[in-house]
Amino acid sequence: MQFSRRIARTGFGLLLLISLAAATAAAVPPVVATVFVKDSLAAPNQPATIEARLVTKGILGLSPLGGEPVELVVNGTVAATAMTGGDGKAFLSFVPKTRNVVPIQVRVGASPRVSPSEGQANLVAWEWRTPILVVEVSSLMEESPASGVIPGVQAEAMPMSDAADELGKLTQFYYGVIYVVTMPPGSDGFITSTEIRNWLSRHRFPRGLVLPLPRADDALGGKIDELHAAGWKTIKIGIGRSKAFAEAFLRRRLEAVLVPEPPPGEAPRKAKVAKDWKDVRKRL
Repeated sequence: MQFSRRIARTGFGLLLLISLAAATAAAVPPVVATVFVKDSLAAPNQPATIEARLVTKGILGLSPLGGEPVELVVNGTVAATAMTGGDGKAFLSFVPKTRNVVPIQVRVGASPRVSPSEGQANLVAWEWRTPILVVEVSSLMEESPASGVIPGVQAEAMPMSDAADELGKLTQFYYGVIYVVTMPPGSDGFITSTEIRNWLSRHRFPRGLVLPLPRADDALGGKIDELHAAGWKTIKIGIGRSKAFAEAFLRRRLEAVLVPEPPPGEAPRKAKVAKDWKDVRKRL
């Protein structure tokens, strides 16, 4: 009889511990997370890889959240799922069927640990034959640094006059556009992509692919070579503000247009010059 009572007491104790643990777990609030997503480029009926990162804000900055489910949402439907790695990154695959620039979302899936959150980006699906303009983001801004390096996009950063309208005309029926932004050292490509995409949207620029690049020797040139090797051989024209941007195109025997017009003697030889964005179309 005493043995039975001991077992009963032990069982009650275990049940009490389990209940307390469950209550404690339920009392822990979910982690507040942020989802960052980069734009992705693919041809119709070819797989696109969408890269996302799940982080939370800590005392020392952003910390990755690994082992969490994320979902890719396209046109309101879950199109792919994945788990974040130890670095908080996840890679999701999707095959676009038609030529378009589609807004997509990556959101936290069913997670007991992380609060609901989602990030947005563009899935750019172009035909291989689509003519592509590469545009340096600094050439779209008033008072942007001539180096092309953008430390961060503030709400007060203003677009150059007519830039959105003229680029809209160029992309309406003919060109696709890749927006290149050069980041200062230590910058995060996910955050920069989000900031630039939001800035472009606020100022009504046509949708395209936002491409953040490090400030490194010929980082742009290497990316042009990479895109050409991947089949995007219609990248032939760059519209930019900095000498380094123009030279990356000219070294590959491609066309470069500088806007606004730089001081005399500062434009690379063979680069075309436009005094403003209304003048750009005449140089293409």
